[in-house]
Amino acid sequence: MPLQLAPGARLVAATHNPGKARELRELLGGGFDVSTAADLGLPEPEETETSFVGNALLKARAAADASGLIALADDSGLSVAALEGAPGIYSARWAGPGRDFALAMAKVEERLEQARRGDMSAWFTCALALAWPQAAAVVVEARVDGAVRFPPRGDKGFGYDPIFVPDGETRSFGEMDWDEHAARSHRTLAFAKLKAAVL
Repeated sequence: MPLQLAPGARLVAATHNPGKARELRELLGGGFDVSTAADLGLPEPEETETSFVGNALLKARAAADASGLIALADDSGLSVAALEGAPGIYSARWAGPGRDFALAMAKVEERLEQARRGDMSAWFTCALALAWPQAAAVVVEARVDGAVRFPPRGDKGFGYDPIFVPDGETRSFGEMDWDEHAARSHRTLAFAKLKAAVL
């Protein structure tokens, strides 16, 4: 029998990132009681997997088993062609322990300078995992393609949004209002797949 998410279910979003928590709540829409791992004082597990899917599942499983709640985890990041897919699954780690994404974006630019720029095409990947305590999980993945541009532009997103320009656009994700961003987002695409699987 396929796993189903009932309206009104209590969920834990397996994140300590306020920007990501806000976006996850927005994309889930109403009808769910959503706490975060930070709200519940849950520790952040070490991300030891080698893929977005693996890390999303690891985080969802840890939060579900620790809280006894259905857990939703996201693992996402920016990959740049000229950097052979980096920062990729290490996107958050490039921001350091203080989650300083200005630092992370500067590091991307520095690495691109070292690589003599090259191919500026890039893509955001989002893997979502929904795990039931001590039970099965549903995992989906989506990506959106574009390019990185400097200097960073806009302050409406979070993470690497100010340097990412999606295909067909001239503005960065950081310059777009929520509705515009959401319509093109890798996380929105992943949520559509997840909702089709469990709602």
